[in-house]
Amino acid sequence: MSSPTRFAACIEYNGRNYNGWQKQSHAPSIQNELESAVSQVANESVKITASGRTDTGVHATGQVIHFDVNTRRTRQELARGANRYLPDDICILWAIPVDAEFHARFSALERRYRYVILNRSIRPACLHGSVTWHRPILDEVRMQSSAMNLLGEHDFSAFRASGCQSKIPVRTILDIQVGRQDEWVWMDISANGFLQHMVRNIMGVLMRVGEGVEPPEWSRHVLETRDRKQGGITSPAEGLYFASVSYDAKFKLPATPPACRFW
Repeated sequence: MSSPTRFAACIEYNGRNYNGWQKQSHAPSIQNELESAVSQVANESVKITASGRTDTGVHATGQVIHFDVNTRRTRQELARGANRYLPDDICILWAIPVDAEFHARFSALERRYRYVILNRSIRPACLHGSVTWHRPILDEVRMQSSAMNLLGEHDFSAFRASGCQSKIPVRTILDIQVGRQDEWVWMDISANGFLQHMVRNIMGVLMRVGEGVEPPEWSRHVLETRDRKQGGITSPAEGLYFASVSYDAKFKLPATPPACRFW
C-alpha cells in the first residue's frame, strides 16, 4: 500500500459562530468543520493540524493547515470539493501536495496577526462581530510609540492568559505597526510564535495608551513586571485576524492572496 499524500492548505474563516479552532465535543469548532468536509471528499477519516490555534470569536484570512490522505484526488478537487461541504463562513483558498516533512505548526517560521478597530461613536452594524468597536478616540502615534517597547525577544508572561499552557513564555516580536485611516485603527504584529491571548492583551495595553490613560512607557513597565495582573483588560476577540504564516522557501507554498488583506 502506498504512503498517504500530505497536503498543505490555506483557509479563511469568520470565527464568530465557533468556539475557536480546536475540535471539541460540546461546541462547534473550525477544526471539526474542516475535518468533516475534507473527510467527505477524501472518503476517509482525515485529521487536520493548524499552524496555530485561534480562540472563540477570532477570525483568519491566512491560516495554514496540513493533512494526510490516501485519495488520488487532485488539489483542485480537494479544495473545491471541501468548499462545497463547508459552511459559508469557512473556505479553503488553496491546497497543494507537500513533502512529508512539512508540518503546519512546527515548520512555521513567522506568524502574523492583524487587529482591527472601528474607532467612532456609533457601533457597527454590517461588521458587527467582525471588528472591535471602540468609542473613545485613539491616538495611533502614541500607540505606535508604546508598541515599539515590545519589539524583540522578551518574557511575555504579563501578556499571556492565566490559563496559557505554554511552558516557555519567551517569544520574539519581529515587527509591530499601528496605523489609522479615517475611523479605522489597526495593529499588524508578527512573531516567531504567540502565547494564548498575547495579541489581545498587547492591544488592551495599547488602547489604554491610545486613550491617554497611560503613557507610552507603560507597555515597557507591564512587560518587565511579568505579571498579567498589571496589564489591564484583554481586548475583544472579534477584532483579531490570523493573517498569514511564513515557511522555508523549500516547501514552495503560495503566498497569502492579497485579497485577504482587506484593511
